[in-house]
Amino acid sequence: MSDSKPAEHGTHNDAHEVHEGPIKTPKQLIWAVVASFVVPIIIIIMLTHFVASGDRPAAGSDTLGAEATAARIQPVGTIELRDASAPAVLRTGEQVYQGQCAACHGTGAAGAPKLGDNGAWAARLGHGFEAMVNAALKGKGAMAPQAGGEFSDFEISRAVVYMANQSGGKLAEPPAPAASAASAPN
Repeated sequence: MSDSKPAEHGTHNDAHEVHEGPIKTPKQLIWAVVASFVVPIIIIIMLTHFVASGDRPAAGSDTLGAEATAARIQPVGTIELRDASAPAVLRTGEQVYQGQCAACHGTGAAGAPKLGDNGAWAARLGHGFEAMVNAALKGKGAMAPQAGGEFSDFEISRAVVYMANQSGGKLAEPPAPAASAASAPN
């Protein structure tokens, strides 16, 4: 009976295989731990250096150029100084129509009567010149107010006469505005 015990114990050890890893000493363990931290850090540093080195603008773009930078930082608005004593250059009705009115009245956008459509303008002509100028300056329907914009009220009235006369009206050109109070003697 005593012989059977050591035999059983020996077969039990033979049934389990010995599993060992590549690290067998504490010195190898220390090197493996250090390498597992140092190697990724070195790779990250090398990749960062590669990406950041040199000027590599995107193909076909000039976003870092002097002109592109100046365009991005330019002021939003500008101030235009004019000589108040200089005579104002008044634009004709056709010039104002081309600059302000043609976008809608040339195409009939947003229900605007088209230039040259005598039928559409007949009802408006029936209201009279003052009513049409008032509608242009204060706005009507989808048309925004035109007063206070790039063109003076007088120039807007010239544009109204131009459009009305191109569409069957027989309106007279409005009289030029009197000299401003700023140029009047004190």
